[in-house]
Amino acid sequence: MAGRLKGKVAVVTAAGQGIGRAIAEAFVAEGATVWATDKDVALLEGIPKAKKRKLDVLSTKAVNAFAEKVGAIDILVNAAGFVHHGTALDTDEKAMNFSWDLNVVSMHRTIQAFLPGMLEQGKGSIVNIASGAGSVRGIPNRYAYGTTKAAVIGLTKSVAADFIKKGIRSNAICPGTIQSPSLDQRIKDLAKLQNVSEAAARQAFIDRQAMGRLGTAQEIAWLAVYLASDEASYTTGQIHLADGGFAL
Repeated sequence: MAGRLKGKVAVVTAAGQGIGRAIAEAFVAEGATVWATDKDVALLEGIPKAKKRKLDVLSTKAVNAFAEKVGAIDILVNAAGFVHHGTALDTDEKAMNFSWDLNVVSMHRTIQAFLPGMLEQGKGSIVNIASGAGSVRGIPNRYAYGTTKAAVIGLTKSVAADFIKKGIRSNAICPGTIQSPSLDQRIKDLAKLQNVSEAAARQAFIDRQAMGRLGTAQEIAWLAVYLASDEASYTTGQIHLADGGFAL
């Protein structure tokens, strides 16, 4: 069913690759006017019909300036994030602070910047990319990542509760392990760290998925389309697992 987002304006962060890019492309395909953003604007090339802009979500000044330029929107997708490896004992304060800033505070910045416009028009859908790692399930060596992604769920529910009577919906998607350039890099790093082949490192990620395969960014994008659309008009404050049975 095409045209599910026709007439809607969307902003997608971290749209250069992986889940963010798949969501931006799916939104365009469904008729939305899409502002595809990334800190590396070159990565945005090839997204058809999207308005491509450089955006560093770690900068409050940059986010506010961008929001002023764009004006009121209907859909905000927060897809920027970082996966830190380590336990509580080998995660230093710098790593924790960076994870917190990118995984949580960046969403606070964009929501604070775009929510007023949504409230003025009496409607809006916010979709935050959380994770199956965090409050859904504890994962070894994901101390900073799990902590911050759990916070994303709390942030999502708080926004939903505060603005539920003002036409604002806020939901989170919790993916399992998704094939992406980010995962490819993590596999390379893990193989080097454990002195194993990249094939063996990749298989370790696959083995933790109950379905026996990795997910695709497109599978997450389809869920994001639903949550952004009017089809999900009765859905807010929820976490949506698209994890191949990861949480079972």
